[in-house]
Amino acid sequence: MHKTILIAGAILLLAGPAQASLDLAKAKNCMTCHAIDKKIVGPAYKDIVAKRAAEKGAEAALTAKIKAGSKGEWGQVPMPPNNVTDAEAATLAKWVLSLQ
Repeated sequence: MHKTILIAGAILLLAGPAQASLDLAKAKNCMTCHAIDKKIVGPAYKDIVAKRAAEKGAEAALTAKIKAGSKGEWGQVPMPPNNVTDAEAATLAKWVLSLQ
């Protein structure tokens, strides 16, 4: 019984940050234009990871793009600046890059 509770607790702890970041992405309306595995208006998060994860400074660069927006990199539709704090942008960038 105790072993089952410990295993369940460990799973929840490991899943917690990922779920929290998905919830943050939903709360900040990121999921309106992006999905994890398919293009909507903007690229799929997995496409972003495939293009950027190996780059030096990828997390910092993605954090800046989330905060300030970007244009031209994924087509004609620009990503507007987002109403997020620096910490929220960093959390979202780290989460996106973890979706390998």
